[in-house]
Amino acid sequence: MSECLAPKSLAHCNCTYTACDKRGNCCKCVAFHKDRGEFPACFFSAAAERTYDRSLACLVRDRGVL
Repeated sequence: MSECLAPKSLAHCNCTYTACDKRGNCCKCVAFHKDRGEFPACFFSAAAERTYDRSLACLVRDRGVL
């Protein structure tokens, strides 16, 4: 699982919540949001990511699906 760890992952992490201990660790981030029924920052555009709304509804709006 070393491929999940920073700094390689941190280089492409678009999460703006810099205090998060999972930032740059894709495996932990995805597992954390999955357990909460959410999507990680990397699924969202920059504008939608800054809202910190990680819901499916936000993702659908962001992607223009509905």
